[in-house]
Amino acid sequence: MKHIISEVPQCEMKIISSLNNIYYLLKLTKELNLENLVKFVGYTPNPEIYFKNASVHLFPTLVESFGNVLSETKVHGIPNILVGLDYVTCSHGGTVIIYDDSPLSLANAIIKILKNKRYRKSLGKNARHSMKKFRNYLILKRWVKIIIAIYKGKEYYQKLRDEDKKLPEKESIKLIQNQLNLLKYRKPKFNYITLNNIVNFSFIENLK
Repeated sequence: MKHIISEVPQCEMKIISSLNNIYYLLKLTKELNLENLVKFVGYTPNPEIYFKNASVHLFPTLVESFGNVLSETKVHGIPNILVGLDYVTCSHGGTVIIYDDSPLSLANAIIKILKNKRYRKSLGKNARHSMKKFRNYLILKRWVKIIIAIYKGKEYYQKLRDEDKKLPEKESIKLIQNQLNLLKYRKPKFNYITLNNIVNFSFIENLK
């Protein structure tokens, strides 16, 4: 923020997080004379109230598998800045990845987004577009594929049965059928698929 305000003086940072263990940040904010520009809003179950007015989201974590906040901000069309997390496949689309996690590098990335309205809108549009892969029916297709793989993969399936106190085969089939019914409900084009198709593995072709 110390670097950003020299270029974008009207900028304000809001940190949405638990207020536990932030004494260092509070002290640093005071030392840099940024108390009027950096707001610690605490934890909220409804971060949307902040997303609606945000121009950019900085996600500086160094270790992450899938941060839900990425999808939440993308839905709102907010550009994201990540620190070297190129292995997070969902990050592509409306996201800037910074491999040098120095304060100046992060600040420069934020400044570029804040000062260039066309660039910011383009990133926001790409962020929304990238969320299409998370539509319900696509996720359901993946779940069905996983369940089929578990059911048909003898060794893996047996391992799961052993770990799950030998889940009866009838219960496994019922689980597949329930997922298939849900898929049909969400996406009518799968209505012609039967449990027999799944058992014969022919359903896989429709999941590609």
